[in-house]
Amino acid sequence: STCTIRGKVCRMIIDSGSFTNVISEEAVSKLALFTESHPTPYCLAWLNSSTDSRLSKRCRVPFLIGANYKDLVICDILPMDACHLLLGRPWQYDRRIMHDGFANTIIFTY
Repeated sequence: STCTIRGKVCRMIIDSGSFTNVISEEAVSKLALFTESHPTPYCLAWLNSSTDSRLSKRCRVPFLIGANYKDLVICDILPMDACHLLLGRPWQYDRRIMHDGFANTIIFTY
């Protein structure tokens, strides 16, 4: 799927298996998004099998899906190639998302 961030079309994944909302380092850099220190930095060992990757930054990401849905989400910043914006369980829980796996759709009220 796609979304729009600061007027630019970006690749987006909605992933119920992700424990956090993530934006790629590349997107943060190219879109000139303001970053802040993460209040509780943590390590991700799965990113690199030889060393832990320390996550220490986050940012607020304003995004648009379609013409009508606007939102602002706090995302951890990580090196990521799969997409620009990954909306994980925190976003889905806060928005009371319902997922239809057969139709591959999500439903929520805004």
